[in-house]
Amino acid sequence: METNSDFLIPFLTFIAVMAVGAAVLAARAARRRPVKARLRQLTEDSGDEPALDRDEGALGGLGGLAGVTSFFAPSKPSESLKAQLARAGYHSPSASTVYLGSKMLLLIAGTLATVAAILAFELPFAVQLLIGISCGALLSFLPNFVVRVRREKRRTEIRSHLPDAVDLLEICVAAGMGLDMAWNSVADEIRGVSPTLADEMALANLEIHLGASRTEAMRNMVVRTGADELGSLVAVLVQSERFGTSIAEALRTFAASMRTSRSQKAEESAEKMAVKLLFPMVLFIFPVVLIVVAGPAGIVLVDIMGGK
Repeated sequence: METNSDFLIPFLTFIAVMAVGAAVLAARAARRRPVKARLRQLTEDSGDEPALDRDEGALGGLGGLAGVTSFFAPSKPSESLKAQLARAGYHSPSASTVYLGSKMLLLIAGTLATVAAILAFELPFAVQLLIGISCGALLSFLPNFVVRVRREKRRTEIRSHLPDAVDLLEICVAAGMGLDMAWNSVADEIRGVSPTLADEMALANLEIHLGASRTEAMRNMVVRTGADELGSLVAVLVQSERFGTSIAEALRTFAASMRTSRSQKAEESAEKMAVKLLFPMVLFIFPVVLIVVAGPAGIVLVDIMGGK
């Protein structure tokens, strides 16, 4: 009975602190609600959907938590975090706030849920709290996993469709189109196959129209995507423009080298497959085969030894 009392008092204190924190967050969100409603009304009157809402909607439904999670996130996130989220496709200004706040909310929710789940076990409060914090810490890495998977998916999509885009760009340039016009045409044509690459190309073109140089806009595109092949393409275009060489010939050579590199990587992966299959065969297949083959003989041997 004393053990239950010793556990109940700290747990209720923790719940009370969390309730006060939730009330503070709700009050902060309520202050911003009229401003958001007014902005939404002005947006509806103009007939255009705000880009911020579209970007936050891409965060897996967490965009509405931006006002709540801002309490947990720092006021000025690091540039490296912004770059990582941009490579995953999250370009909203509130993406860093939602990301960090979601990690903190998952940590708290995971800790509370784990502690509530292990209340039936008669464990010391310190042990229960340690288990809860550990499970909450593991759950807080879920946004990291989501961002990493999305970043790798975007990078793989760009690598897969970049040779086709380079071929289209080379055909347009060889037909007499300017590089900027050819860039826009390729972005429109490839959108049905790779929306990610088309969006990045369109965004680079928008930066050029806003006053940035072509070199700076293309290098910003490389930073946003993190694809090495795209960086090589930008280097080829910049060098061709600087030295006055044929852009069509440079693009043709670059596309051929990319296809050769992709074939070599596929052959390398095929060669590594035999080594990678060795470990699951030894761990899972070989013991089963050994039991099936040597099992009956072992049973007979045990019976013979038992009879003697």
